[in-house]
Amino acid sequence: MQRRGLVGLGAWLATGAMAAMRGGAAQEHFPSRPIRMVIGFAPGGPTDVVARRLAEQLGSELGQPVVVENRTGGTGSIAAIDVARARPDGYTLLLTTPSAHAIFPQIVEKPGYDPLNDFAAIGLVALAPVAIAAHPSFPARTVPELIALIRDNPGRFSYASGGAGAITHLGMELFLRQAGGLKLVHIPYRGDGPAVQDCVAGHVPLFVGILAPMIEHHRAGRLRILATLTEQRSEVTPDVATAVEHGVPDAVANTYNALLAPAGTPAPLIGRLNAALRRATETAEFRAFLRSISAEPVSGTTPEHTAAYIRSEYARWTPVIRASGLRIE
Repeated sequence: MQRRGLVGLGAWLATGAMAAMRGGAAQEHFPSRPIRMVIGFAPGGPTDVVARRLAEQLGSELGQPVVVENRTGGTGSIAAIDVARARPDGYTLLLTTPSAHAIFPQIVEKPGYDPLNDFAAIGLVALAPVAIAAHPSFPARTVPELIALIRDNPGRFSYASGGAGAITHLGMELFLRQAGGLKLVHIPYRGDGPAVQDCVAGHVPLFVGILAPMIEHHRAGRLRILATLTEQRSEVTPDVATAVEHGVPDAVANTYNALLAPAGTPAPLIGRLNAALRRATETAEFRAFLRSISAEPVSGTTPEHTAAYIRSEYARWTPVIRASGLRIE
């Protein structure tokens, strides 16, 4: 019995060793088949545009196709749930945004995933600045004038955003809070496109959104960008001051694209994916592409920095969400 037990133990250890060797070999030869990159938004939208260009670049770096899969719904949460439950083998990735990782999990009771613990960070891809714009007929031409006008007329003016709970909506709420608890009427739209068009048409006086859909209107004089909600001036609009420059402290709101894998993905695979991501995104061509869509490139991204950034963004929006009373039952 003792000898059979020892033989059994030896066979078990040998089996474990062989499995470990196979796992190591699989990691060594990763990737050996196509990779899924899941996004939570429809084809043609900003995240989809970035994802498809990134997939091409990553595929070239990794030597295997990276296939974009659109899993729409729940402001990105359907895609997040898909990837959180996927096998942690490096073949299923998520290109996420603050909607899924900073906002949605805080406005529903059961989001179906833990945004901070169900994923392994690979790297940041880009930041897209949020900005406040006005119709040319709007009487305030600067941020101090805007603040004074709202303060003297609480609840009189309205602003459009791409949707309730969007980072742009919360960005404006943060601005109003940091500017002294100002009051504006929020008009949510189904996306930035129709919201900016209504502001251009003069149906709503103010619009808050990412720079991409407003920049050409600004340059043509159909809109006037009053400020960007960034720490430093955007490279896309270096002539536009930030709200912070105008004396509104911590009025900073960016949407971001971050590449994640399921929690438990082996560190060597995360390292390999991060190296490929950095090579793909730090080329002059990719950086020029991001600037062409009014996004800011990210340099030197690491898994550690990305995880810390996502956690900090989650924490910084918590009081804004609570103060707004935003909740989905």
